[in-house]
Amino acid sequence: VQLQASGGGLVQAGGSLSLSCADSERTLSRYAVGWFRQAPGKEREFVAAISYSGRNIYYGDHVKGRFTISRDNARNTVYLQMNNLKPEDTAIYYCAADMAFAAVANEYDNWGQGTQVTVSS
Repeated sequence: VQLQASGGGLVQAGGSLSLSCADSERTLSRYAVGWFRQAPGKEREFVAAISYSGRNIYYGDHVKGRFTISRDNARNTVYLQMNNLKPEDTAIYYCAADMAFAAVANEYDNWGQGTQVTVSS
């Protein structure tokens, strides 16, 4: 699996962004996928995860009700829709894939390069 995250950018508080995580090897349907983020000077933080089938989904408390994770296995892509963005959501967002469905970064073996999300107040 080779992951490529995209869709980041600059948005005002209250705005929305949609991130994509695509797999150039077209094997993503076999993997659970997690989104994580890391702000400067902070540890990597769990955002959301989705099982390979899409039937199981888990969110970090700080994004529940604002972010939605989904996947299209036919397109080998996982999405993260982010609504009502806040300045504290500013970070580099990474997608990661693994056979196991997990909310912990060190459970994931395959990582994309990250995409910057900046929310202005």
